[in-house]
Amino acid sequence: MSSPLTHFDAQGQAHMVDVSAKAETHRIAVAAGEIRMKPETFALIASGTAKKGDVLGVARIAAIQGAKRCADLVPLCHPLPITRVAVDFELDEPGSRVLCRAQVETLGRTGVEMEALCAVQVGLLTVYDMCKAADRGMVIGQVRVLEKHGGKSGDWTAQV
Repeated sequence: MSSPLTHFDAQGQAHMVDVSAKAETHRIAVAAGEIRMKPETFALIASGTAKKGDVLGVARIAAIQGAKRCADLVPLCHPLPITRVAVDFELDEPGSRVLCRAQVETLGRTGVEMEALCAVQVGLLTVYDMCKAADRGMVIGQVRVLEKHGGKSGDWTAQV
C-alpha cells in the first residue's frame, strides 16, 4: 500500500515530489487567518495611528513577499512562477481581530496552497511585529486553506 504522503519515498526518506509529468494548468489557492488583540491595539490599527505607520499597508506587502518566498521557507516546496497574489484584510471591531485572506495563482504543474498559507502567516506576523510594543499578547490563529482550483485533483472547498 502506498502512502498518501507524497513527500516520502518508498524507504521513508523525504524528497521533493517530481511534478514533471503533471499538466500545466491554471491553479488558484485561497487561504485565511486572523490575529486577535486587545481593543486598544485594534483601535490603533483601525485609526491608522500605530507608531510604526500603516500597519495593514505594510502587512499586505509582506504577505505578497511571503507568497513569493515560500519555497525558501518550506524545504520541499517547488519554486513557482506566481502570476498573481491578492491580499485583503478585514477589520472585525466586535471581535477585536484582523482577518487576512490571500489568493495566489500560477500557471504550473503544482498547486499554490503553501504560497497562500505563507502569505497569510507572513501578513499576520507583520501585524504582530508592528504592534507588539502595544500588545505582546496578540494571538494568530485559524490559518487554513479555504479553497483550491486546478490540477488533477480538481476543485476543493473547505467546509466552513
